[in-house]
Amino acid sequence: MDNLDRSQLQSPVNPPVNPIVSADWLRLHLDDPKIVILDCRFSLMEPDAGIHQYETSHIPGAYYLHLNQDLASPVQAHGGRHPLPDLEVFSAKLRQMGINDDTWVVCYDSARLSYASRAWWLLRYLGHDRTLLLNGGWQAWTAMHYPTNKEQPKRRSGHFTPQIQAHWTVDIHQVKAGIDRPDTVLVDSRETVRYRGDREPIDPVAGHIPGALSYPWQQVTDERGFITVERQADRWTAIKDTPEIIVYCGSGVTACVNLLSLSLVGIEAKLYVGSWSDWCSYL
Repeated sequence: MDNLDRSQLQSPVNPPVNPIVSADWLRLHLDDPKIVILDCRFSLMEPDAGIHQYETSHIPGAYYLHLNQDLASPVQAHGGRHPLPDLEVFSAKLRQMGINDDTWVVCYDSARLSYASRAWWLLRYLGHDRTLLLNGGWQAWTAMHYPTNKEQPKRRSGHFTPQIQAHWTVDIHQVKAGIDRPDTVLVDSRETVRYRGDREPIDPVAGHIPGALSYPWQQVTDERGFITVERQADRWTAIKDTPEIIVYCGSGVTACVNLLSLSLVGIEAKLYVGSWSDWCSYL
């Protein structure tokens, strides 16, 4: 199994202990009509790789969400590389997947849940708290030799009603206002070499927002999946009592992994949606 306890192997009628569920758990509930599965596999270097992988093989019944086409909107002069999607369009797509207000949604990918976490955060941003993540992603599922197929599920009619949590996000003006405030902490989720400015493979400017602290998103997982909740809590000890925590990454995607980590230990935080790519656009 994985490094989470077996207490999560319960009916989705009763919420799991936390939003991280195992391949075992999903296999037990694969045919439950109250569960919708979202395949979020993606590659920044090969944007169509994820959909090709999905068309070749996916968890039975899973729908596909494309980072650029579904989980983000087109790039503009400002706003970063992955602005939030049109929320009405995204909500309509969720309904077409049969998602209702009481549906349990399980998201997975093959990149340490970096893209699945974006879907997890977006659904919760729209007020859908019944959103889960498959620990270990696609690799964990296939390692157990659980069933896969390439059949694409039909369009359905759900009754999902979005309730946008607008206070969960900040823009560049709010970030600038918080830089010198002792009650605000900026969390940079990118790998350390990008935070330091030693290497910048994507954005035109290297470095980080002044005063930001480095918490690489990769530290949220290990070779087995998500690290224990106790270790998640230890990561945030230094800033856990800060009144306002703002999390960013390169474009607001992998920051969601840190937002998940914070959520797991009961710490509220906000997403700078445009992140470093938005910050760069003003330099």
